[in-house]
Amino acid sequence: MANIKSQKKRNLTNAKAHDRNKAVRSEMKRRIKTAEHSGDPEDLRLAVKRIDSAAQKGVIHPNAAARTKSRLVKRAAAG
Repeated sequence: MANIKSQKKRNLTNAKAHDRNKAVRSEMKRRIKTAEHSGDPEDLRLAVKRIDSAAQKGVIHPNAAARTKSRLVKRAAAG
């Protein structure tokens, strides 16, 4: 642990952001799995919404979001 006051504060902020990002990523992954297994268009819509939300919040890269959505929709259309 650092002795510098600003770094101590920064460590707290980083921990909060980590927890927030972890929750967003976990929700996104859960929605993707549900959409893959159910085949319901509503589940697919919610999964895409979560992917977009994660990209907008900076949890995942926008290109990774586009790639994930593309693969998800392609799998949904095939099966």
